[in-house]
Amino acid sequence: MILRQLFPLLLSTPSSWCAADSNLQRPLRGASVISQPDTQSPVNAKTLHGRFLHITDLHPDRFYSFASSTDDDDACHWGEGSAGIFGAEKTDCDSPITLVNATFQWINDNLKGSIDFVVWTGDSARHDNDELIPRTEEQVVDLNSLLVEKFVEVFGKDDNINDTDPTNDFTIPIVPNFGNNDILPHNIFTKGPNRWTKTFAHVWRKFIPEEQTHAFERGGWFFVEVIPNQLAVFSLNTLYFFNSNVAVNGCADESEPGYEQFEWLRIQLQFLRQRDMKAILMGHVPPARTASKQSWDETCWQKYALWLQQYRDIVIGGLYGHMNIDHFMLQDREQIDMKILAGEMQRPKKPQKSEDFFIQSSAQYLTELRHAWSQLPGKVKAETIKAREASEGSKKVMGRKSKHGKFLDSIGGEWGERYSATLVGASIVPNYYPTMRVFEYNTTALHLPTSNGQTHQEQLSSAGFDQLKKHRKSGKSKKHGLGKPKPPSRSSPPGPAYSPQTLSLLSYTQYFANLTRINAAFVSPGKSPIPKFNYELEYDTRNDTIYGLSDLTVRSYIDLAARIGKYKPGQDLLSDAWEDVEDNPAMSKKKKHHKKRKAINKLWYTFVNRAYVGAKDDEELRDQFGFTED
Repeated sequence: MILRQLFPLLLSTPSSWCAADSNLQRPLRGASVISQPDTQSPVNAKTLHGRFLHITDLHPDRFYSFASSTDDDDACHWGEGSAGIFGAEKTDCDSPITLVNATFQWINDNLKGSIDFVVWTGDSARHDNDELIPRTEEQVVDLNSLLVEKFVEVFGKDDNINDTDPTNDFTIPIVPNFGNNDILPHNIFTKGPNRWTKTFAHVWRKFIPEEQTHAFERGGWFFVEVIPNQLAVFSLNTLYFFNSNVAVNGCADESEPGYEQFEWLRIQLQFLRQRDMKAILMGHVPPARTASKQSWDETCWQKYALWLQQYRDIVIGGLYGHMNIDHFMLQDREQIDMKILAGEMQRPKKPQKSEDFFIQSSAQYLTELRHAWSQLPGKVKAETIKAREASEGSKKVMGRKSKHGKFLDSIGGEWGERYSATLVGASIVPNYYPTMRVFEYNTTALHLPTSNGQTHQEQLSSAGFDQLKKHRKSGKSKKHGLGKPKPPSRSSPPGPAYSPQTLSLLSYTQYFANLTRINAAFVSPGKSPIPKFNYELEYDTRNDTIYGLSDLTVRSYIDLAARIGKYKPGQDLLSDAWEDVEDNPAMSKKKKHHKKRKAINKLWYTFVNRAYVGAKDDEELRDQFGFTED
């Protein structure tokens, strides 16, 4: 107890940041365990692999101690308990440095040389979950710098000695993002420029294009042309949209940084349209919007939904983290309210409860998503894939629209353009099991430049600022002015988010590390070797018969959401989910409706099981998802 009382006095300098068994947590650099094979292809080479990595929420913790207590008050820093050598799975503890090192070693051994870029969606510092070791600004910056060094170790260039350009240090582009725990106090991000935008402009100087530095220092947003002149990844500062950030007030008022960020995004996407480029949007906090969970201010959600709708010919999709669960969400253009966008209607008040996403609240949130998906239009959604290929021919039959024609109208046409999709990745920090995702995208007719030719990125960035300045000085806009984005021209074909084409997302592979099994092989330092660490396949949408995703277009996600949502309120959502219909001799052919219900329950079970990265057993899932309310 005396040690616990004195410990905070020992933390005045970084040199005191130590933990038990520090020899197991030292970084890879200097240990000569990461190699740089000659097969590594630089970003300006001729070959594209058609794959990229999405990694999120690492939450490294230098104070994590092996075999410490996982109780909330101890946070894997104190006492004796079950904290494993690579992390305390299924707890609220943060990631030990051993997990960070092992993760990057696995990326080095298994992904390096086969991906084209990295999307890194934030939360790269530990939580402020130990009152005896309160976080400091110095620690937050140190942990983010640690992860920068990890990326350097894996993707850094060997022949970069005399290159003075810090953004030319990597073999592939890496796009970072602010998480709500990458600042102090957490969640609170004031209007820029501020100390955090200036600090991270230095920490991330290797990732942010020089011509984007001004935009980043102003508000923490920027973009990178990950495939020059063809594909840009936009790193959005979602903390300006975040309901828990009390330093800002939404996106309707021109004085708010959220408003300015959307104006900047509108201008940049318009330029991309002129250049026939495409974009991926990424951020930390996703636009969750259900009865129990609304992560963004409503005016920001409204603008996001409108921007996705108006730039549906450009935006391929949105990638986010923060919530630690693997899932997706749909934005519906029918829910866009221009009065809220223009600030003419009072928006809902921000929730007063904590933003923490506890296990039980996540169960309620997922159930609410399912209920919303049960309301998807048409009630003929079971026809989706088959009806696309059916021989109904024209939408009109004998002067009347067919059921399939009405269904298509209800989802915004053949490509489902009423909706847009947002994909949320689960975390490295082992609240469940550590996990990461590798996307595959269509590279047909794509090529990288054969030389270091200059792109239009600098011109694009400066032009955007010129337009923003003119907008501010014009004085023509109202208090809640709205620069409404222009839609695609009527002659434009559907974009890659809707119609399979070049740059469309084709599939993803989900990897996870089973810490329960890995940690069990380690007894104690000096008495047993460190067990082999490995990320293994959880599922691959290319051959996943349960999700049945032929690709990752919005139409495919509408179909998946509709199938997940097909249930009757009040029914046991997981009854018989583990029982194969074919193995039940009591199942007769006459009970076709019962067989269908069992298949639907199996899909719902799979969805929630994957949300938690397979870390929950059947009993836990039954307890949390067994029933729903009308």
